[in-house]
Amino acid sequence: MFGRSLGGGLGLFPLGVAFGMMVIQAGMPWWMAPVLSVVVYAGSVEMLLVGLLSASTPLLTIAITTFLVNSRHAFYAFSFPLRLVRNPLARAYSVYALTDETFAIVSGQPDGWGQRKLITLQVLLQAYWVAGGLTGTLFASVLPKPVEGLEFALVALFIVLALDAARSWAELPSVVLAVASLAVGLVATPGAALLTALLVFTAALLVRHFARGRVHA
Repeated sequence: MFGRSLGGGLGLFPLGVAFGMMVIQAGMPWWMAPVLSVVVYAGSVEMLLVGLLSASTPLLTIAITTFLVNSRHAFYAFSFPLRLVRNPLARAYSVYALTDETFAIVSGQPDGWGQRKLITLQVLLQAYWVAGGLTGTLFASVLPKPVEGLEFALVALFIVLALDAARSWAELPSVVLAVASLAVGLVATPGAALLTALLVFTAALLVRHFARGRVHA
C-alpha cells in the first residue's frame, strides 16, 4: 500500500512544506499547521485559510469560500467505493479523508480495494500532508528571513489544475467564464473578489450546463 500512496505523497509532502512555511510567515503559531491539517484536511482550502485568517476575513465569507472550493468533493462520492468500508467509524473517516489524491489513486487503479486498503491509503496520504506541514514550520522557523512569493504556491496549484482540466477546445468556454468571473469580482467587490468570482463562476457554469442540455435535447 505504501507504493500506491507514494505517487500522491510525492505531491502532498512538498505542498505541505509550503503550507507549513506559510503558517509561520503569516505570524501564526506552528501548531496551527497540524491543527488545520486534522480539522480541515483539504490542502487548497488550508492554504487559502492562512491568508483569510491572517487578514481577519469575516467568518461567513470564510465559510462560503470553503464550501465553494470543496464542493467538488461531493461528486467524488458517486464513484468512490465507499460501500467497501463497512465499519461505521472507518466509513466516517473515509468520508472525511476523501481528497483529490485519494480519488485519483483509487480511480486510476480501481481493482483490488477493500476496507483495510482504502483506510490505510487515506491514513498514509494524510500522514504525508501533516508531516510536510510540520517540516515546513521547522524550515520557516530557522530561516533568517521569510521566503518571498511563497503565497503564490496556492495560485500555482490552481493554475496547474486549471490547465490540466482545460486541455481540449470543448472546455475553452469554462476558461473564458472563469476569467470573466474574476473580472466581475475585482470590479464589483474588490474587498471580496475571490468570493464574488466563485459565486459568479458557479452560476455561470450552471447556466452553461442547462443551456447545453437543451441543445442536446
